[in-house]
Formats: sequence, structure tokens, C-alpha cells
Amino acid sequence: MTHISRRRFAVAALAPLVPSASVLELSSAWAQTTDLAPTKSVDQWVAEWKEGRRTNKDLSGPLDLRRFQDPVYILLNPISWKAKPTESGGGKPLQVPAHFVTDFASIPQIFWSIFPTDGKYAYAAVLHDYAYWEQDRPKTEADTMFRQAMDDLRITDRQASILYKAVDLFGSTAWSTNAKKKAAGERRVLAKLPEDPTISWNDWKQRPGVFVE
Repeated sequence: MTHISRRRFAVAALAPLVPSASVLELSSAWAQTTDLAPTKSVDQWVAEWKEGRRTNKDLSGPLDLRRFQDPVYILLNPISWKAKPTESGGGKPLQVPAHFVTDFASIPQIFWSIFPTDGKYAYAAVLHDYAYWEQDRPKTEADTMFRQAMDDLRITDRQASILYKAVDLFGSTAWSTNAKKKAAGERRVLAKLPEDPTISWNDWKQRPGVFVE
């Protein structure tokens, strides 16, 4: 049986969905990296993130998350980002409030097997999810902010480039989906947190009084 790399499989899977130029652009960015190292444990990631935070003032607040039974998470403390004086294009400072519900969906799901949601870029992904939900800046600024936040987290340039290119090329679906959900009345900041570990996000959001008014 012929072995097909994950990169070739993903690019082949995306080929019918996007213009050929976009696939070639993503493939080129991906081709610049070798196979990624095995994902670190959550404890290793947290330790490395805390070490980086000691000297990094462009990101603020610990990334503490609580999970629903399904892979949807609640941010327990506020986090924030602001551009360095030398950076431009990411827009105004961003603050994500405590109890924001995130599903990391602003990163296309096809990339999750290669870039798990608990990777070192998780902090930047939550910022990006919130920017995609609030939509108080253009999508291009939200994507640039994501790239700059990954630089602040000292994500390797190769990984950051691939993730940025993924949201740049394929993030429009998440952006438009969020706009439709907001227009339909969905909210994402909780006033009340679940205590039952078996509760799902879909069940919890149907309950009265769980959202900030």
C-alpha cells in the first residue's frame, strides 16, 4: 500500500473545495516544514507558556479552561492581547472576557489532527475565536492578530505560517457561521457555569439564565 503523508492527504482533500491557486499556496507553506514533532502533554505546554509569559507583556491572563462533555470550552479568566509597537495590521487591543465559550472552530477542523487544540498556539486560538465571534474588526485584522499572537507565544515560524494561511484561506465559513448564529440570538459569554461533567454545550445553552444579559 502506498503511504500518503498527512500533508498530501489534506491538500488533496481540499483541492475540490478551493481555487487551485489557494491550494498551491497552502501546499507551498506546508512544504516548508518537516513532519511535526509529537504533541506535548498539556502539563508541558502550560509550563512552557508560563515561562514565556514572564517576559512577554503583549499577552495577559492565564489560559484556564473548563470543558463541557463535548469538545467545547469555557474560559475561566479574562485574557488579552495588544500589538507590539512594531506590529501593524492586527487592529486594536483585544480582551476576551471570563466565561467566553470557545470551540476553536475558527481554525478549520481539517487541521485539528495535525494541530491539536491543546497545542502551544491554544492561547492565540481562543483570541482568534473571540475576534471571529465579536466581529468588531475585519476578518483580515482578526487573522493578522492571530499570527502576531502566535509570534508573541514564540510558536515556530513554520507552524504559525501554516495556521495563519489556513484561517486566511478557509476561515470565511467560521466567520459567516458566527454571524448567522449571532443574528439568530446565540450568545457565548456565560453568567452561570455548569457543575455537571456530563452536560453538553448544546444542552447547557438551552437553559434559562445561563448567559450574561
